[in-house]
Formats: sequence, structure tokens, C-alpha cells
Amino acid sequence: MALILKKSWEAYQLLFEELPDPRMKNLPLLAKPYEVITLLTLYLMFVLKWGPKWMEKRPPFNIDKVLIIYNLLQVLACSYLFVASAYVWGWKYKWICEPVDFSYNDDAIFVTRLTYLYFILKLLDLMDTVFFVLRKKFNQVSFLHLYHHTGMVLLVWGANTYIPGGHGTFIGVINSFVHSVMYFYYFLTVVNPSYKQSIWWKKHITQLQILQFFWCVVHMGIIVFKPDCEYPRWTSAVFLPQDLFMLVLFVDFYIKTYIKKPKAKLEDQNDSNGKYVANGSTIAETAIDSNSIEDSKKVLINNENSISYTLEDKCEFEQLSNAILKVRKLGALNKPNNDKKMKEDKFKNGNHK
Repeated sequence: MALILKKSWEAYQLLFEELPDPRMKNLPLLAKPYEVITLLTLYLMFVLKWGPKWMEKRPPFNIDKVLIIYNLLQVLACSYLFVASAYVWGWKYKWICEPVDFSYNDDAIFVTRLTYLYFILKLLDLMDTVFFVLRKKFNQVSFLHLYHHTGMVLLVWGANTYIPGGHGTFIGVINSFVHSVMYFYYFLTVVNPSYKQSIWWKKHITQLQILQFFWCVVHMGIIVFKPDCEYPRWTSAVFLPQDLFMLVLFVDFYIKTYIKKPKAKLEDQNDSNGKYVANGSTIAETAIDSNSIEDSKKVLINNENSISYTLEDKCEFEQLSNAILKVRKLGALNKPNNDKKMKEDKFKNGNHK
């Protein structure tokens, strides 16, 4: 047991005292793993257990003013990080392979400060979930959301601790651009809630995220096939599975939300343009044109596919036939042809009012 404890302590000293970049190890929340692990544990406990329980009998908080400030801060910080990082990549770095500069020159120190700012922003992103809980939007606290936020914090923590710079920082460039667009959209939805209904924004932001993870896979995959690259190749074993998994999750989300769901909704509308109520009945939502069908006062379609019409005045067969065709055209009634034939036979036999 003593030997195991000794070896464990030596491993800890190696991993978290000797190997971390000396320029970064003394910065808050870096190098010491227990700090970030404790923070993430408290985060997950709050958004999954403590927060929902605390909000159970409380109304949602109105934090619109806080969200406006928060989203604007995110937009400004992400935009600055994107512009500054893009400058480094445009003028200083090589796109195919860029080793980490561990020196203390001005450019190298500037890059370490950018990577640390990126880490702080990933921690700040955790507030997204906290705000969901405070507003009782528990459905948005999904596995994809939690996995993405916790995974990014851990990966960026590792990059800051051991390799703050070089080839991997391009991921932060792309991510900062995507987040500046995303938080600008969130800002708009608070200022003008009608933007929440904009499928255009949601769809294209999801497309941006898919492109982001696709390019991250390509970018980190380059060093796998470039053995002479001085950037640590082991990072691909860490980042590639994460990026591939996130790519699969976002593609799956996109297909279900923007491809399959609209198609299913269209098919449902073709089957019935009504809405289901507690007893299983379907009440047609589309209004009947009263000018063209004056004597049709009520249409009720129940789950047994039975149809009853209440007519105030006597009507000819042609009038009722036109009424049925009109209702079907509007989408309020879409029943098999045999239902219509049964009604026609009923009127032909003189069994109508």
C-alpha cells in the first residue's frame, strides 16, 4: 500500500508539477486538477439536482437585463479573441503544422494570454446552463449541451496547462467566431423575442457548429499523417475522438430537428389539420367559409372516424357534397373516400334532415 501511495504521489508530481508549462502553472484554475474538477462537479450538481429542486415551487426568474449584459459581454470577448487569434494565424503561424513556442518572447506570451482568455470564456459558458435552470427551461439542459460544455472546459484546461499555443489554437479561432454569432443571436432573442421563432437563425447556427467540428477533425487529423510535425501528436488521440463525437451529435440533432421533423409535421398536416384534445378527439382548426357553406354549422371528427353534421335548413345533396369538398380542400377534413360514399348513400336514401 505504501508503495502504491508513493508511486501515485510521484505520478501526481510529474503530471501536475513538472510537466505543466511554467508560464501557465501559476495562473488561477490551471495545473491543479482538483480545482477545475470541483468547479465542474458543483456545476453539474446544481444544473441537474440542486437547481431544479430549488426552482420546483418557484416561478421562473425574469433575468432579461442580466442576459442582455451577459450576451453582449460574450459577443465582445469572443469577437476580440477571434480577431486577435486570426491575426496570429494569418501573419505568424503555419496552417499545416505549427509547433508550440515555449519561449518568453512577446509573441509567445501574447498567445498564452489568448489561450487563457479562451479558457476563462469556456468557464463563463457554464452560466448558459445556470440561466436555463433559473428560467425553468429544463428541457434545454440536454446531454448534448452538458457534454459539450464540460468537455470543452476539460480539453481547454489541458491545452492551457501543457501546450498553450501552436497547431491546436486554430480550434479556438473557429470556436470564437461561432460563439460571437451565437451569442449575438441570443442577445437579439432577449431584446426582440420574435427572433426565437426564427428557424433561419437556429438552422444556420447549427450548420456553423457542424462546419466547426468538421474542420476541427480535419485540422487535428493533419498531424496524424505528418510525422515530422513538431506539435505533439498525442493530442490527436484526445481531440479527434471529442471532435468526431461532437460532429456526430450535432449532425444527428440537425437531421432530427431540421430534416425529419419538418417532414413528419407536413405528413401530420396531410393526415389531419386538427389538434388532439384530452379525450382523443380531433377538432378541425381550419375555419369553414361561412359565405359559401351557410348551412353547415358544426364539424366534429372523433377518434372513431365518425362524422356528424348539424344543418339548420334543408339542403340539397349537391350543397353538402360541395361543403365536404370545400372542407377537405382547406385541410380541416381529410377522411377516406369510403366515408364520403357512405354519406352520399345516406342522403340518396333520404335519411338526411
